Amino acid sequence: MSYISRAVSVANEQVRIASTKMDGLGPKKAIQVRYRLVISGNIKKKELTKYQIDQIEQIIDQDHVVHLELEKGEQADIERYISISCYRGIRHQDGSPLRRQRTHTNARTCRKQIRK
Repeated sequence: MSYISRAVSVANEQVRIASTKMDGLGPKKAIQVRYRLVISGNIKKKELTKYQIDQIEQIIDQDHVVHLELEKGEQADIERYISISCYRGIRHQDGSPLRRQRTHTNARTCRKQIRK
């Protein structure tokens, strides 16, 4: 296994598939990164040179929010909802479904947490 921008991927995968498995990097952004570096999408990840891998990491770190930064941003959003006591923040605190789902017959795991 190898890492690009702290995301695990298999060495035998094609670059176009391996690059989309990073959190925050979808197919279109992955194509843009490969296009800027003139890397074919059909090449295997193990065939990339160390220099190409370093270039990919630099471009991703400069231009895109991925993996840990993305998770930190999501966590900050949740904390902001809780601090302003909006509906979603209250539901986050309770562990209830957020988006107005039915809780009378569904969401059993949420209801178990509420009863404790």
